Amino acid sequence: MSLKGKTVLITGAAIRVGKAMALSAADAGANMILHYGSSEAEAEKTLAEVQAKGVQAEKIHANLNDTEETQKLIENAHDQFGQIDVLINNAAIFGSIGFLDTAIEDWQKHFQINLTAPFLLSQGFAKKLPEGSKGRILNILDWRALRPGADHFPYTISKSGLAALTKSLAISLAPNISVNGIALGAILPPSDGGLSEKILKDVPLNRWATLEEVGETMRFLLEGPEYITGEIVHLDGGRHLI
Repeated sequence: MSLKGKTVLITGAAIRVGKAMALSAADAGANMILHYGSSEAEAEKTLAEVQAKGVQAEKIHANLNDTEETQKLIENAHDQFGQIDVLINNAAIFGSIGFLDTAIEDWQKHFQINLTAPFLLSQGFAKKLPEGSKGRILNILDWRALRPGADHFPYTISKSGLAALTKSLAISLAPNISVNGIALGAILPPSDGGLSEKILKDVPLNRWATLEEVGETMRFLLEGPEYITGEIVHLDGGRHLI
């Protein structure tokens, strides 16, 4: 599938990895719907950069911590912008919280944004896709999702759930919608300021990934063989192997 002329909705598209994917998809000729939560000023800047690439683009707001707003996001986007061909579930929260320190509020918020929102958005996307049309869903994961440990407890468990959702949706939505994931490693310093000099110690390739590599992986899974579904590609320099 070529992205040229297709419409792509990315959650959490205003900053960081979401922005990088939006710009990369725009480079491929995709029209963009940029979701944002609290980063309105950043969303405006990203929107301008995307539009400068000569594609159609708009931003849309929704609080993914609110189930009702999340359920309405796909419908609102569809009503305003027409058919959506690709959904990228990127928005997430990343709390550095251990098991014993995880309050029920931490648990619920991580699961709401990192797992429930992708479930609701994927469901809405599939229901809105016209019969006979082809679509793709891409879920952004973390290497921890496939090798859960003790750190970032509610984040890791919610992302593990998203990995399971990715594989289940690949079966449930076949043959018209392919569903894959990217498990990220050391891409950008954590937004919570938890950068450690030890981060690269267990990365075999011994470097941070580039945002260009995120875009390249995204485009492979969106424009590459339709026969690939249910896969989770690790973009982590081999971190999941250690």
